[in-house]
Amino acid sequence: MVVKTSKERIFEEAANLFREKGYQASSMRDLSDRVGLKPSSFYNHIKSKEEILQKICLDNAMKFVDGMKAIKKDSTDPLEQLQAVIRLHIDIAIKDRSSVTVFNDEWKHLSEPHLANFLKMRKRYEKEFKNIIETGIKKKVFRKVNPAIALFTILTSLKWIHYWHKPKRKISVKDLEKDIINLLVNGVSS
Repeated sequence: MVVKTSKERIFEEAANLFREKGYQASSMRDLSDRVGLKPSSFYNHIKSKEEILQKICLDNAMKFVDGMKAIKKDSTDPLEQLQAVIRLHIDIAIKDRSSVTVFNDEWKHLSEPHLANFLKMRKRYEKEFKNIIETGIKKKVFRKVNPAIALFTILTSLKWIHYWHKPKRKISVKDLEKDIINLLVNGVSS
């Protein structure tokens, strides 16, 4: 069994709290109560609620950016890359539902310069993703569609997974991946 540090527990519980109540409605007192620390002790680990939001959002953004780099490094085939990116989204969404919810819904509460950094990472990721689609169109692997529409349709189609997927649904991750990949890839394949 892995023993988590107080700081790790704080970030994990903060993601759960922000998912349940929203970032703005969550207080540091709510969070200190959840992790069983007195406010004075709590502030030895965390400076502010903003610090927690920054870490959750930027750590998740890095998971996507690093995942995209690995996908681009592993394959030059746009079909394989698209399938791998879809798997990446599913994997990240299922492994940490709470922090992905915060990442998707609460990023707008970041302050500068963290908001600008987050948006820059997101734009870079979207550009790389769009490049996969454009390359697939050029190679006639994907049908001729507007790459931006394809990009945002696919991204939007993946945003619900962390809300919906729960172990009690009795669908394996592999079956979920297979069904989503079939639906999304068939929409752009030639």
